[in-house]
Amino acid sequence: MTSQSIKRLLLGRPLKTSEAEAEKMPMWKALPILSSDALSSVAYGTEMILLELATVGAFAFSFSIPIAIAIVLLIAILIISYRQVIDAYPQGGGAYMVAKENLGMMWGRLAGVSLLIDYTLTVAVSISAGVLAITSAFPSSVPYVVPIGLIFTWFMVWMNLRGTSESGNVFALPTYLFIFCMLILVGKGLFDWLTGAGHVTHQVTVPTGLPAGLTWFVLLKAFSSGCSAVTGIEAISNAVPHFRNPSQKNAKRTMLTLGILLAVIFGGVTVLSRAYDIHPDPTGTKSVLSMVTEDAFGRGGFFYIIQFATMAILVLAANTSFNGFPILSSIMAQDKNMPRMFSNRGDRLAFNYGIITLGILSSILLITFRGRTEALIPLYAIGVFLSFTMAQIGLVLKWRREKSAGWQRKAFINGLGGFVTFCVVIIFSITKFEEGAWIVVVITPLLLWLITKISKHYDNVAKQLKVELTEPIPTTETVIIVPVAGIHKVVLSTIAYAKALTPNVVAFYVAFSPEDAKKMEEKWEQWNPGVRLVVVVSRYRTLIKPLVEFIGRVEHRYGKDKKLTVLLPQFITHKWWHRLLHNQSAFRIRALLLNRKDVVVSTVPFHLND
Repeated sequence: MTSQSIKRLLLGRPLKTSEAEAEKMPMWKALPILSSDALSSVAYGTEMILLELATVGAFAFSFSIPIAIAIVLLIAILIISYRQVIDAYPQGGGAYMVAKENLGMMWGRLAGVSLLIDYTLTVAVSISAGVLAITSAFPSSVPYVVPIGLIFTWFMVWMNLRGTSESGNVFALPTYLFIFCMLILVGKGLFDWLTGAGHVTHQVTVPTGLPAGLTWFVLLKAFSSGCSAVTGIEAISNAVPHFRNPSQKNAKRTMLTLGILLAVIFGGVTVLSRAYDIHPDPTGTKSVLSMVTEDAFGRGGFFYIIQFATMAILVLAANTSFNGFPILSSIMAQDKNMPRMFSNRGDRLAFNYGIITLGILSSILLITFRGRTEALIPLYAIGVFLSFTMAQIGLVLKWRREKSAGWQRKAFINGLGGFVTFCVVIIFSITKFEEGAWIVVVITPLLLWLITKISKHYDNVAKQLKVELTEPIPTTETVIIVPVAGIHKVVLSTIAYAKALTPNVVAFYVAFSPEDAKKMEEKWEQWNPGVRLVVVVSRYRTLIKPLVEFIGRVEHRYGKDKKLTVLLPQFITHKWWHRLLHNQSAFRIRALLLNRKDVVVSTVPFHLND
């Protein structure tokens, strides 16, 4: 089976460029593909709040309700703001495009870097949280957290390499199953709470004062941890062109649907955690969501269905990043802010370089942090909230500059969103700094410096390669040097090719003894191919140094009047392992001469039959 056959078996048949329209997403498919990150965060958002409040005692758990209300309001602000981003920038790119066009390219790069970091962390957090859902139901799987996480990660890589349409078909069912299960859970829990049925043990109340032992610092830490439920909202605005027409309208509807689902499910789970008096598991083997489910339905069939759905949505949450990261990196690559290959589509119209890069980076995180969600969470969300802030500020400047109808209302909404998200960035950076957020604070400027250097490199290359269309093409004669190791068919075909290009051909042979040199000269004279042979005796049995010295002498003789070309004879073996049985002289010579500015290096291959 050939490599192409294996590739087709794994990834499917290649798609034509004209089939790109069919790969675009209708609303029903866009919701699971682009919203699974935000939807999945309800599985651990409430837990992160309770874990922070638990540091001062269970009496602080009642404050989870006002914290959840604040986060739901933040979700509402961001949904409204990003619907405006979709209207203003239907070409996609989200915060990157907004910041680039309104704040300048440097701020655009910062927004892009922040999102790329967040997308990478999203994969690691989502996968690790998905594995936690498995360990909650099956504690015996705890020792295999990292291998299970890596399997899930590379399954996502594989599915996304097969294309958006196919991955959407596979991922839609688990996402809708999770939404259905969560709505049933919230409905059942609220029924128990209102009627006093089931395992409801607490009256849910909103505290009116700050009790002794609970500080504003702890509340801010709990709020910043709970804001993990907000990440992923921006992915829809990044991918507007990938929606089926009318793309803007479908993207805005998907955004609104996501906001409603987030508010209902996240708010509902937080209320139920109080109604059922749930305490977070300090060992990290049981999730708060699994305990709420167990209290609502018992440890029966529906419990395991919800655990499976939770595991699936948490794993699939990574799919938002596997769409967002490649799309954003391709847009940045088109602006020369990422390596150019990131803008290329593969056979299945997917951005393969972005997908595989994300898989590698997230795998490194999973291994480094041993698949522990609570260890990865402190690194999470700084990047995305920084991009939120820049997007909002950029839109405020845009509305003020354009002064279109209703610009004051739009500017107020985006200004409020920018202020709130900037506050979250500050809170998160301070409260989570020692827990690992410092890593993101350090890496972000380093990556910003790196992509700035990439951009400058591309600008420099473009400047040097620019051609004035009115300039005539320069013509120069060529001198061809053919290094030879003897007289055989490979040398014959190379000499014939060289003579067809120019009469200025010279063969070069390195002998290791005077006897060898004399023998080669006599044999060459007898063969008489019509090309002068230069023989050099190498006392130290090296091939490359005498050749380089000879090239230097030829360059000195002709200067810039003639172009120097080194034509390397090389036979190609039929089987790959046969290459290991032969010297790699041509490879070494080519690698060395490619660094010389005024020397052209080329290979004339001669293919062996077996």
